Amino acid sequence: MKMADHYLLGWILASVMGLFAFYYIVYLLVKPEEDNNRRSLPQPRSDFVKTMTATNGECRSDDDSDVDVIIVGAGVAGAALAHTLGKDGRRVRVIERDLTEPDRIVGELLQPGGYLKLIELGLEDCVEEIDAQRVFGYALFKDGKHTQLAYPLEKFHSEVAGRSFHNGRFIQRMREKAASLPSVKLEQGTVTSLLEEKGTIKGVLYKTKTGEELTAFAPLTIVCDGCFSNLRRSLCNPKVDVPSCFVGLVLENCRLPYANNGHVILADPSPILFYPISSTEVRSLVDVPGQKVPSVSSGEMANYLKNVVAPQVPPEIYDSFVAAVDKGNIRTMPNRSMPASPYPTPGALLMGDAFNMRHPLTGGGMTVALSDIVVLRDLLKPLRDLHDAPTLCRYLESFYTLRKPVASTINTLAGALYKVFCASPDEARKEMRQACFDYLSLGGVFSTGPVSLLSGLNPRPLSLVLHFFAVAIYGVGRLLLPFPSPHRIWVGARLISGASGIIFPIIKAEGVRQMFFPATVPAYYRAPPIKCN
Repeated sequence: MKMADHYLLGWILASVMGLFAFYYIVYLLVKPEEDNNRRSLPQPRSDFVKTMTATNGECRSDDDSDVDVIIVGAGVAGAALAHTLGKDGRRVRVIERDLTEPDRIVGELLQPGGYLKLIELGLEDCVEEIDAQRVFGYALFKDGKHTQLAYPLEKFHSEVAGRSFHNGRFIQRMREKAASLPSVKLEQGTVTSLLEEKGTIKGVLYKTKTGEELTAFAPLTIVCDGCFSNLRRSLCNPKVDVPSCFVGLVLENCRLPYANNGHVILADPSPILFYPISSTEVRSLVDVPGQKVPSVSSGEMANYLKNVVAPQVPPEIYDSFVAAVDKGNIRTMPNRSMPASPYPTPGALLMGDAFNMRHPLTGGGMTVALSDIVVLRDLLKPLRDLHDAPTLCRYLESFYTLRKPVASTINTLAGALYKVFCASPDEARKEMRQACFDYLSLGGVFSTGPVSLLSGLNPRPLSLVLHFFAVAIYGVGRLLLPFPSPHRIWVGARLISGASGIIFPIIKAEGVRQMFFPATVPAYYRAPPIKCN
């Protein structure tokens, strides 16, 4: 048999196995989801929701009856949303726990798709004057081999690229931009609860920085208080997963092997990231699986980084990495994943990481948040009066459907890639990991397709599923060559099964119908309330 026939046989067998698994598991996912959709959502109750009668006489009301929207939190989502709504003529009040410059080790890479949303919102100048670095793609490293994956930017203006920066500088620029609008008011305070009257959120109860307890009222309250949100339990059913933690370092005067690129090392046990955050600094994020990391204070973490991690980084980065470990400014951050599972609540809405999170491996969080803001802006534009809370709530249910294709693609890719990129003793998982590296190394559509998904330039769910299973089929095809022995067929079947076990639970959590068939959801066609025109 010729080699070409071997390849053909391998691809045919793998394709049949892949298609069978795909259709069978999609059927199993869609049916339970449709059954669940028939059940009514429970009413949200939480210690962070107080009825209006419970607050009467207990605290002073801040006289600000002209506010249209209260935004809780002024991070990336909150600040961008405040500027967007303020520019549209809304009277916006933003209450943020701490208005000093944040200092975080994540939220530092904005994908090109997110930058396009930034342009659409008129916030592109917020990446200027903060020493932000342009990013043109990724370099992928595995077992001494490496490949470069460029963003497909040929069809875009020369300014369109990814951006990496200090997260705090970016947020401060957006806060300044929002505060420059006369209709936007930023103030420092800690929101302790939402105020409810007859099932409708009327405003918030908060403490000022001096400790004074006040209330604030608006027809619409949007909660954007980040990944550590306490208020989310009032508005959604949070199922937070913490698959790993990031250990962050800053490498100074380090020259990356590929300038202006993110670097992903497929290390053991899990990936290591490097990307520039200024002209002189490179961020290193070491993923540590599980919720428990080696102790920083005892020196256990430094030993782990030097003895386990450092030998796996590219030689060009080794000295700078060890120097950063010796410097001792080691920080940790749990990586959270949480599908969007909201309770439609009159008078309130969730946004940003308070609403939806994904593993930060792919740097898609800000892209999702900015995309959500564009969707919400377009929904709110035809409305002048927001006071009919029940009608507005039913109308804004379409937000949850309209955002799904983009957000779910980025969320699913992040979760799936993280699981594929992690090392495993299982032979089928090893083959899947190697197949992913080799598939991306093929170039052409095999790299530009996945990178378009990763960058937010082509966030299409079907494209994601096709490329994911193309990787699996590619891996099975290699296994079945030059001869499909029983052991190789068994490993190939487990590879397809393992790939299905990775991606389909994520898709199920995101919602199959809203993700792939949003036009079949009634809320997709919901028109603006006539009373609000």
